[in-house]
Amino acid sequence: MAKTLLFLKRLFLPFLLFNVLFFACKKEQSAKHPTSPQQPVSNGDACAAILADAENIMIFPADNPWNQDISNQPVDPYNDQIIANFSSSPLKADFGSGLWDGAPIGIPFVVVCGNQSKSTVTFRANNYDGNYGDESDPGPYAIPLNAAIEGNGQGDAHVIAVDKDNDILYELYNASVNAGHWEASSGAIFNLKSNQLRQDGWTSADAAGLPIFPGLVRFDEVASGVIDHAIRFTLSKSNVQTAYISPARHKVNGTGGQYGLPMGARLRLKKDFDITGFSPRLQVILVALKKYGIILADIGSNLYISGSPDERWDNDELHQLGSINAANFEVVKFN
Repeated sequence: MAKTLLFLKRLFLPFLLFNVLFFACKKEQSAKHPTSPQQPVSNGDACAAILADAENIMIFPADNPWNQDISNQPVDPYNDQIIANFSSSPLKADFGSGLWDGAPIGIPFVVVCGNQSKSTVTFRANNYDGNYGDESDPGPYAIPLNAAIEGNGQGDAHVIAVDKDNDILYELYNASVNAGHWEASSGAIFNLKSNQLRQDGWTSADAAGLPIFPGLVRFDEVASGVIDHAIRFTLSKSNVQTAYISPARHKVNGTGGQYGLPMGARLRLKKDFDITGFSPRLQVILVALKKYGIILADIGSNLYISGSPDERWDNDELHQLGSINAANFEVVKFN
Protein backbone atom coordinates (compact mmCIF):
# COMPACT_ATOMS: atom_id res chain seq x y z
CA MET A 1 0.00 0.00 0.00
CA ALA A 2 2.84 2.40 0.88
CA LYS A 3 4.53 1.67 -2.46
CA THR A 4 1.31 2.33 -4.28
CA LEU A 5 0.86 5.69 -2.54
CA LEU A 6 4.47 6.65 -3.29
CA PHE A 7 3.98 5.73 -6.93
CA LEU A 8 0.80 7.79 -7.14
CA LYS A 9 2.52 10.78 -5.51
CA ARG A 10 5.35 10.63 -8.04
CA LEU A 11 2.84 10.35 -10.86
CA PHE A 12 0.57 13.13 -9.63
CA LEU A 13 3.17 15.71 -8.53
CA PRO A 14 4.42 16.68 -12.02
CA PHE A 15 0.81 16.89 -13.23
CA LEU A 16 -0.07 19.16 -10.30
CA LEU A 17 2.93 21.42 -10.87
CA PHE A 18 2.08 21.69 -14.59
CA ASN A 19 -1.48 22.75 -13.85
CA VAL A 20 -0.43 25.30 -11.23
CA LEU A 21 2.04 26.90 -13.65
CA PHE A 22 -0.35 26.68 -16.60
CA PHE A 23 -3.31 28.31 -14.87
CA ALA A 24 -1.11 30.94 -13.20
CA CYS A 25 0.21 31.96 -16.62
CA LYS A 26 -3.27 31.79 -18.10
CA LYS A 27 -4.67 34.05 -15.40
CA GLU A 28 -1.90 36.61 -15.92
CA GLN A 29 -2.43 36.54 -19.67
CA SER A 30 -6.18 37.05 -19.31
CA ALA A 31 -5.63 40.08 -17.09
CA LYS A 32 -3.38 41.73 -19.67
CA HIS A 33 -5.17 40.58 -22.81
CA PRO A 34 -8.81 39.82 -22.03
CA THR A 35 -10.34 37.59 -24.65
CA SER A 36 -13.82 37.44 -26.11
CA PRO A 37 -16.13 35.13 -24.15
CA GLN A 38 -17.21 31.78 -25.52
CA GLN A 39 -20.79 31.72 -26.75
CA PRO A 40 -23.52 29.26 -25.78
CA VAL A 41 -24.28 26.31 -28.01
CA SER A 42 -27.51 24.39 -28.13
CA ASN A 43 -29.61 22.07 -30.27
CA GLY A 44 -26.67 19.68 -30.59
CA ASP A 45 -24.74 21.91 -33.01
CA ALA A 46 -20.95 22.04 -32.76
CA CYS A 47 -19.79 25.64 -32.95
CA ALA A 48 -16.79 27.27 -31.32
CA ALA A 49 -17.89 30.83 -32.03
CA ILE A 50 -16.90 33.76 -29.81
CA LEU A 51 -18.13 37.35 -29.65
CA ALA A 52 -15.07 38.62 -31.50
CA ASP A 53 -16.05 36.60 -34.59
CA ALA A 54 -18.71 39.22 -35.26
CA GLU A 55 -15.96 41.72 -36.03
CA ASN A 56 -14.68 39.59 -38.90
CA ILE A 57 -17.82 39.68 -41.00
CA MET A 58 -19.37 42.32 -43.23
CA ILE A 59 -22.03 44.23 -41.31
CA PHE A 60 -23.84 45.69 -44.30
CA PRO A 61 -22.10 47.06 -47.42
CA ALA A 62 -19.86 50.11 -47.18
CA ASP A 63 -22.53 52.35 -48.76
CA ASN A 64 -25.21 51.32 -46.27
CA PRO A 65 -26.70 54.17 -44.18
CA TRP A 66 -25.34 52.59 -41.00
CA ASN A 67 -21.81 52.93 -42.41
CA GLN A 68 -22.23 56.41 -43.88
CA ASP A 69 -19.86 59.22 -42.91
CA ILE A 70 -22.15 62.11 -41.94
CA SER A 71 -19.51 64.40 -40.46
CA ASN A 72 -19.89 66.99 -43.24
CA GLN A 73 -23.62 66.81 -43.87
CA PRO A 74 -25.62 70.01 -43.26
CA VAL A 75 -27.19 70.78 -39.90
CA ASP A 76 -30.96 70.70 -39.74
CA PRO A 77 -32.50 74.20 -39.85
CA TYR A 78 -34.46 73.45 -36.66
CA ASN A 79 -31.43 72.13 -34.83
CA ASP A 80 -31.54 74.69 -32.02
CA GLN A 81 -35.25 74.17 -31.30
CA ILE A 82 -34.93 70.38 -31.36
CA ILE A 83 -31.87 70.18 -29.12
CA ALA A 84 -33.30 72.76 -26.70
CA ASN A 85 -35.96 70.24 -25.64
CA PHE A 86 -33.38 67.93 -24.07
CA SER A 87 -30.15 69.94 -24.18
CA SER A 88 -29.15 69.13 -20.59
CA SER A 89 -29.63 65.36 -20.98
CA PRO A 90 -26.29 63.62 -20.40
CA LEU A 91 -24.89 61.04 -22.78
CA LYS A 92 -25.35 57.62 -21.20
CA ALA A 93 -23.73 54.30 -22.09
CA ASP A 94 -26.63 51.88 -21.72
CA PHE A 95 -24.22 48.94 -21.43
CA GLY A 96 -21.43 47.79 -19.18
CA SER A 97 -20.10 45.00 -16.99
CA GLY A 98 -21.71 43.30 -14.03
CA LEU A 99 -25.43 43.37 -13.27
CA TRP A 100 -28.16 45.96 -12.95
CA ASP A 101 -31.39 44.79 -11.32
CA GLY A 102 -30.01 41.27 -11.52
CA ALA A 103 -29.35 41.26 -15.27
CA PRO A 104 -26.33 42.04 -17.51
CA ILE A 105 -26.19 45.68 -18.64
CA GLY A 106 -26.94 46.14 -22.32
CA ILE A 107 -28.37 44.21 -25.26
CA PRO A 108 -26.63 40.84 -25.60
CA PHE A 109 -25.96 38.94 -28.80
CA VAL A 110 -24.70 35.48 -29.64
CA VAL A 111 -22.56 34.40 -32.59
CA VAL A 112 -23.51 31.13 -34.27
CA CYS A 113 -22.08 29.02 -37.08
CA GLY A 114 -23.73 28.13 -40.35
CA ASN A 115 -24.78 24.73 -39.03
CA GLN A 116 -26.87 26.18 -36.19
CA SER A 117 -30.29 24.51 -36.13
CA LYS A 118 -33.18 26.71 -37.28
CA SER A 119 -36.67 26.72 -35.86
CA THR A 120 -39.95 28.54 -36.31
CA VAL A 121 -40.78 31.32 -33.84
CA THR A 122 -44.29 31.58 -32.43
CA PHE A 123 -45.43 35.21 -32.52
CA ARG A 124 -47.78 36.09 -29.68
CA ALA A 125 -48.93 38.84 -27.34
CA ASN A 126 -48.31 38.80 -23.61
CA ASN A 127 -48.66 41.14 -20.66
CA TYR A 128 -45.73 43.25 -21.92
CA ASP A 129 -46.72 43.91 -25.55
CA GLY A 130 -48.85 42.80 -28.47
CA ASN A 131 -48.46 40.42 -31.38
CA TYR A 132 -46.68 41.93 -34.41
CA GLY A 133 -46.36 38.66 -36.27
CA ASP A 134 -47.99 40.19 -39.36
CA GLU A 135 -44.99 42.53 -39.64
CA SER A 136 -42.41 39.86 -38.80
CA ASP A 137 -40.27 37.58 -40.95
CA PRO A 138 -41.62 34.02 -40.65
CA GLY A 139 -38.19 32.43 -40.36
CA PRO A 140 -36.98 29.90 -39.49
CA TYR A 141 -34.56 31.53 -37.05
CA ALA A 142 -31.06 30.21 -36.24
CA ILE A 143 -31.17 31.19 -32.59
CA PRO A 144 -29.92 28.76 -29.91
CA LEU A 145 -32.44 28.04 -27.18
CA ASN A 146 -29.92 29.16 -24.59
CA ALA A 147 -29.09 32.49 -26.26
CA ALA A 148 -28.98 35.37 -23.79
CA ILE A 149 -32.19 37.40 -23.43
CA GLU A 150 -31.89 41.10 -22.69
CA GLY A 151 -32.79 41.84 -19.08
CA ASN A 152 -33.04 38.11 -18.40
CA GLY A 153 -36.47 38.32 -20.00
CA GLN A 154 -37.64 41.54 -18.35
CA GLY A 155 -38.46 44.66 -20.38
CA ASP A 156 -37.86 44.57 -24.13
CA ALA A 157 -36.26 41.12 -23.87
CA HIS A 158 -34.37 41.34 -27.16
CA VAL A 159 -32.58 38.25 -28.47
CA ILE A 160 -29.96 38.55 -31.21
CA ALA A 161 -28.02 35.88 -33.12
CA VAL A 162 -25.41 36.55 -35.81
CA ASP A 163 -24.58 33.75 -38.25
CA LYS A 164 -20.88 34.34 -38.86
CA ASP A 165 -20.67 31.94 -41.82
CA ASN A 166 -23.66 33.19 -43.81
CA ASP A 167 -23.75 36.85 -42.66
CA ILE A 168 -27.34 36.60 -41.53
CA LEU A 169 -28.76 38.48 -38.55
CA TYR A 170 -31.71 37.17 -36.50
CA GLU A 171 -33.46 39.41 -33.97
CA LEU A 172 -36.46 38.94 -31.66
CA TYR A 173 -38.39 41.35 -29.45
CA ASN A 174 -40.20 40.50 -26.21
CA ALA A 175 -38.87 36.97 -26.52
CA SER A 176 -39.05 33.92 -24.29
CA VAL A 177 -38.54 30.17 -24.51
CA ASN A 178 -41.62 28.06 -23.97
CA ALA A 179 -41.86 24.28 -24.27
CA GLY A 180 -38.58 24.05 -26.16
CA HIS A 181 -39.14 26.79 -28.74
CA TRP A 182 -38.89 30.57 -29.08
CA GLU A 183 -41.87 32.89 -28.70
CA ALA A 184 -41.80 36.64 -29.35
CA SER A 185 -43.90 39.69 -30.13
CA SER A 186 -41.94 40.35 -33.33
CA GLY A 187 -38.90 39.20 -35.25
CA ALA A 188 -36.74 40.23 -38.18
CA ILE A 189 -34.07 38.62 -40.34
CA PHE A 190 -31.44 40.72 -42.13
CA ASN A 191 -28.95 39.77 -44.83
CA LEU A 192 -25.83 41.62 -43.71
CA LYS A 193 -24.50 41.59 -47.29
CA SER A 194 -27.50 43.55 -48.57
CA ASN A 195 -28.85 47.10 -48.33
CA GLN A 196 -32.45 45.95 -48.58
CA LEU A 197 -34.73 47.62 -46.04
CA ARG A 198 -37.76 46.10 -44.37
CA GLN A 199 -41.16 46.56 -45.94
CA ASP A 200 -42.38 50.13 -45.59
CA GLY A 201 -44.36 50.54 -42.37
CA TRP A 202 -43.10 47.32 -40.76
CA THR A 203 -41.58 47.19 -37.33
CA SER A 204 -38.67 44.86 -36.54
CA ALA A 205 -37.28 43.82 -33.19
CA ASP A 206 -36.85 47.57 -32.78
CA ALA A 207 -39.52 50.29 -32.83
CA ALA A 208 -38.00 52.02 -35.86
CA GLY A 209 -38.01 48.88 -38.02
CA LEU A 210 -34.21 48.92 -37.94
CA PRO A 211 -31.77 46.15 -37.09
CA ILE A 212 -30.36 46.44 -33.57
CA PHE A 213 -27.04 44.63 -33.79
CA PRO A 214 -25.30 46.98 -36.30
CA GLY A 215 -25.86 49.91 -33.93
CA LEU A 216 -24.46 48.34 -30.77
CA VAL A 217 -21.20 49.42 -29.18
CA ARG A 218 -19.29 46.14 -28.85
CA PHE A 219 -16.22 45.67 -26.66
CA ASP A 220 -14.13 43.82 -29.25
CA GLU A 221 -14.80 46.52 -31.82
CA VAL A 222 -13.77 49.27 -29.41
CA ALA A 223 -10.66 47.26 -28.48
CA SER A 224 -9.74 47.13 -32.19
CA GLY A 225 -9.49 50.93 -32.14
CA VAL A 226 -12.26 51.81 -34.63
CA ILE A 227 -16.05 51.90 -34.67
CA ASP A 228 -17.10 52.20 -38.30
CA HIS A 229 -20.86 52.61 -38.00
CA ALA A 230 -23.59 54.73 -36.43
CA ILE A 231 -24.76 53.88 -32.92
CA ARG A 232 -28.31 53.19 -31.78
CA PHE A 233 -29.88 55.62 -29.31
CA THR A 234 -33.19 56.40 -27.62
CA LEU A 235 -35.23 59.48 -26.71
CA SER A 236 -38.29 59.99 -24.56
CA LYS A 237 -41.66 60.08 -26.33
CA SER A 238 -41.93 63.84 -25.71
CA ASN A 239 -38.93 64.41 -28.00
CA VAL A 240 -40.08 62.16 -30.84
CA GLN A 241 -42.37 62.86 -33.80
CA THR A 242 -44.97 60.36 -34.99
CA ALA A 243 -42.94 59.86 -38.16
CA TYR A 244 -39.92 58.09 -39.61
CA ILE A 245 -37.24 58.70 -42.22
CA SER A 246 -35.00 56.25 -44.06
CA PRO A 247 -33.44 53.90 -43.12
CA ALA A 248 -36.15 53.56 -40.45
CA ARG A 249 -39.37 51.92 -41.65
CA HIS A 250 -41.73 52.31 -38.71
CA LYS A 251 -43.04 55.15 -36.55
CA VAL A 252 -44.11 55.37 -32.93
CA ASN A 253 -46.71 57.56 -31.26
CA GLY A 254 -44.45 60.41 -30.24
CA THR A 255 -45.61 63.68 -28.73
CA GLY A 256 -42.69 65.86 -29.82
CA GLY A 257 -44.55 67.68 -32.59
CA GLN A 258 -42.69 69.94 -35.00
CA TYR A 259 -39.54 69.99 -32.92
CA GLY A 260 -39.44 66.29 -32.21
CA LEU A 261 -37.23 63.85 -34.07
CA PRO A 262 -38.61 61.13 -36.38
CA MET A 263 -37.43 57.55 -36.05
CA GLY A 264 -34.22 57.16 -38.08
CA ALA A 265 -33.04 60.73 -37.43
CA ARG A 266 -29.39 61.31 -36.70
CA LEU A 267 -27.41 63.39 -34.28
CA ARG A 268 -23.65 63.79 -34.30
CA LEU A 269 -21.15 65.04 -31.77
CA LYS A 270 -19.97 68.50 -32.80
CA LYS A 271 -16.77 68.49 -34.78
CA ASP A 272 -15.05 70.97 -32.45
CA PHE A 273 -15.86 69.05 -29.27
CA ASP A 274 -12.54 68.31 -27.53
CA ILE A 275 -12.16 64.59 -26.79
CA THR A 276 -8.49 64.62 -25.80
CA GLY A 277 -9.23 64.40 -22.08
CA PHE A 278 -11.04 61.07 -22.43
CA SER A 279 -9.50 57.62 -22.22
CA PRO A 280 -8.37 55.91 -25.45
CA ARG A 281 -11.35 53.54 -25.35
CA LEU A 282 -13.84 56.36 -24.92
CA GLN A 283 -12.16 58.31 -27.70
CA VAL A 284 -12.93 55.42 -30.06
CA ILE A 285 -16.62 55.86 -29.24
CA LEU A 286 -16.49 59.65 -29.46
CA VAL A 287 -14.75 59.64 -32.84
CA ALA A 288 -17.57 57.44 -34.13
CA LEU A 289 -20.14 59.86 -32.70
CA LYS A 290 -18.55 62.61 -34.77
CA LYS A 291 -18.13 60.63 -37.99
CA TYR A 292 -21.15 58.29 -38.08
CA GLY A 293 -23.40 59.78 -35.41
CA ILE A 294 -26.27 58.15 -33.58
CA ILE A 295 -29.55 56.89 -35.08
CA LEU A 296 -32.86 57.22 -33.25
CA ALA A 297 -34.23 53.69 -32.98
CA ASP A 298 -36.62 53.49 -30.02
CA ILE A 299 -38.41 55.24 -27.19
CA GLY A 300 -36.46 55.30 -23.94
CA SER A 301 -34.35 57.58 -21.81
CA ASN A 302 -32.90 60.64 -23.51
CA LEU A 303 -29.53 60.18 -25.19
CA TYR A 304 -28.93 56.59 -24.09
CA ILE A 305 -26.61 54.86 -26.55
CA SER A 306 -26.86 51.09 -26.87
CA GLY A 307 -24.17 48.48 -26.51
CA SER A 308 -23.65 44.87 -25.56
CA PRO A 309 -22.83 43.70 -22.04
CA ASP A 310 -19.30 42.48 -21.49
CA GLU A 311 -17.33 41.80 -18.31
CA ARG A 312 -14.37 43.62 -19.84
CA TRP A 313 -16.10 47.03 -19.75
CA ASP A 314 -14.93 49.44 -17.05
CA ASN A 315 -18.15 50.99 -15.74
CA ASP A 316 -16.33 53.90 -14.08
CA GLU A 317 -14.76 54.70 -17.42
CA LEU A 318 -18.10 54.53 -19.24
CA HIS A 319 -19.67 56.86 -16.67
CA GLN A 320 -17.30 59.60 -17.86
CA LEU A 321 -19.45 59.93 -20.96
CA GLY A 322 -21.98 61.63 -18.69
CA SER A 323 -19.90 64.83 -18.82
CA ILE A 324 -21.19 65.22 -22.40
CA ASN A 325 -24.77 66.33 -22.95
CA ALA A 326 -27.16 66.90 -25.84
CA ALA A 327 -26.02 70.51 -26.21
CA ASN A 328 -22.74 69.07 -27.54
CA PHE A 329 -24.62 67.39 -30.40
CA GLU A 330 -26.27 68.70 -33.54
CA VAL A 331 -29.08 67.33 -35.69
CA VAL A 332 -28.19 66.20 -39.20
CA LYS A 333 -30.62 67.73 -41.70
CA PHE A 334 -33.62 65.49 -42.35
CA ASN A 335 -36.33 67.87 -43.64
